[in-house]
Amino acid sequence: MKITLLITSLVIAFTSISQNALFIPPTITSTNINLTLQTGITQFYSGVDVNTLGANGSLLGPTLIMNQGDNVNIMVDNQLADTTTIHWHGMHVSPENDGGPHTTIAPNTIWNPQFTVLDKAGLFWYHPHLHMQTNKHVSRGIAGMIIVKDAEEAALTLPRTYGIDDFPMIIQSKGFDATGEIEWMGHIDSMLLVNGTVDPFLNAPAQMVRFRILNGSSQRVYKLGLTNNQPFQLIGTDGGLLNAPVQLTRYQIAPGQRADVLVDLSALQGQSIQFMNYGTEIGNAIYGSSQPGMAPFMTLPGYSSNPLNGNDFVILDINVQAPTASPVTTTPTTLTNIVPLVEGTQQITRALTFTSQNQIAGPFLINGSTFNHDVVDYTVPLGNREIWTLTNQTPIAHPFHIHDVQFQILDINGATPPPELQGLNDVVLVPAGQGTVRFIADFLDFANDTIPYMFHCHMLQHEDQGMMGQFLVVNTASIEELGSLEEISIYPNPSSGNEITIKVGNYNGEIVISDAGGRIIKRLSVDKQTTFNLTIQSGVYFLKDSFGRTTKFVVR
Repeated sequence: MKITLLITSLVIAFTSISQNALFIPPTITSTNINLTLQTGITQFYSGVDVNTLGANGSLLGPTLIMNQGDNVNIMVDNQLADTTTIHWHGMHVSPENDGGPHTTIAPNTIWNPQFTVLDKAGLFWYHPHLHMQTNKHVSRGIAGMIIVKDAEEAALTLPRTYGIDDFPMIIQSKGFDATGEIEWMGHIDSMLLVNGTVDPFLNAPAQMVRFRILNGSSQRVYKLGLTNNQPFQLIGTDGGLLNAPVQLTRYQIAPGQRADVLVDLSALQGQSIQFMNYGTEIGNAIYGSSQPGMAPFMTLPGYSSNPLNGNDFVILDINVQAPTASPVTTTPTTLTNIVPLVEGTQQITRALTFTSQNQIAGPFLINGSTFNHDVVDYTVPLGNREIWTLTNQTPIAHPFHIHDVQFQILDINGATPPPELQGLNDVVLVPAGQGTVRFIADFLDFANDTIPYMFHCHMLQHEDQGMMGQFLVVNTASIEELGSLEEISIYPNPSSGNEITIKVGNYNGEIVISDAGGRIIKRLSVDKQTTFNLTIQSGVYFLKDSFGRTTKFVVR
C-alpha cells in the first residue's frame, strides 16, 4: 500500500504527492578525495525549505569508489558550526584513521586520514560519529556510500555500471519538528527517503539489475521484498560477497546494515515493480513493527500513530524500460570463498550484556555502564581470534556494530544463522528478551596503545544515550618484553589545574605527548633525571616513549 507521508507536528498533510526521479549521488573515483562538510537548504517537498547538512552538497555525500590496494588520501574540511567526525563504517583501517568519537574535526579545520584499502569488494559507508551528536549530524543529512572493488569481483559477470544497471539505495526515515526542521531527539520518523528523494521512482533496464542497499535510518528496521513476491538474489552483505547467491523474497535489514542485491527485470519491459517494506511481517520488539516492545504497553511517544510502523509500503517504484546494449542476464553460481573461523580456535570469549534503565525508552547499558571517553572496556591483543557473546536483556532488539573487523555469526538464539547471514558482517540485530548472538572475528593488522575502536548499538538514539563501549588493539609482544613505564612519573594525575610535572627516572630518549584523537601535542627529548613543568589544556592525554610504552594522564 502507499502511505501518506506526514511532516510531523505540522498541520500539513501531503495527500497527493507526485513521484520524483531517484537521485543518484555523484561519484569520486580518485585516490585523492576532498569532502567538505557543509550546511544547505533542501526542499523535500516543493516550496518547503529545510535546513540540512551534507558532504560536497546540501544533503548526503558523493559515492566513494575505491579499489583494494589503493592508497587513499582524504581531506575532510569541516565547514559546519559544530565539531564532528567522519567514520568509514565497516572498513578495516587503523584506529587513528577510523573516525570514531576521539578523532574530532573542529569547525573550519581539516582532517587528513590516509590509508591503504585492505577490504575486499563490498559496500561500506561514511557518516559522523561524535558522541551525543551522531544522530543530529546523520539525521540532518551527512552520509554517503563507499563501493570497494577488487579483481575477484571484477572477474564475475555482474552489473557494475553505476547509475545504469548498478544503483545505490540509501534508505532513511526522518521526522520533523513543529517548525518543519529535521528532528533527531525523538521517535517520530514518518517520512521515508531513498537517496534523499521522497516517493522515488527509477527507470531501469529489462535485464539483471544490481541494487546496493544501505539502511541509513537512525532506528528503523525494514523487511525488504518485491511486489508479487518476485524473488531476488542476495550476493553480498556488510563485508562483501557471499560464497554463493542466496535466493530470497524477504530480507530484514537493520540500521547500519548493507545488502548487495540482484533483481532480474528481463521479462518485465514496459511494466513496473516495487521494492516494498513488508512491515506487517516484522516481528514484535523490533523498531518498525506494529509493537516496538515485547508487550503492548511497551511503546514510545507517537509510535502507534506513525504510518510507517507495522505497515507495508512502497520504498521505490521501478519502471522497466529497454535493456542496454550489453545487458547482464545471468547470475553467477559462485562468488567468493569465505574461510570459516572455527569455534575452539579463539584465544578468548567476551560476554556483553544489554540492559535498560527504562524498558524500551532507555537509556541502555552495556555490561551495566554507559559510554565514558576515559574508560577502555577491553584490551585486545593484536592477532587475537575472539568470540563475543551478546545477550540482550532489554525488551527491544538492538543492531550491534563493531569497528575494525568483519565477523562471522556463529549462532542467533542458539541456532545456526540462515544462509543470508552466513557472510561477513559488522552489524547484527540482537533479539530482545534474553536474545543471544555469538560471533567470531580476527583482530589483525592494526594496533594502537592510545586510540580505541568502538562497539555500540546502531540505533543512533541509543548510541548517543551511551549504549557504546571501546577497545584498544595492542601489540602485546612489545609490552611483555619491555614492561611498563614505571621509571616515568606524571603528577598530579589527574590534575585539577593546568600545570603537570613529568619526571623521567633513568629513561633516555624521546617522549611524545598526544591527545585522545592521536594528534601530537609535544615532543620532548629527555636524558635520565629530567623534570618538565607543562601547561596543557583540559583533556585526556597519552605519553609514549621510543619503545612504544604508553601512560595515560588527565588534565581537568
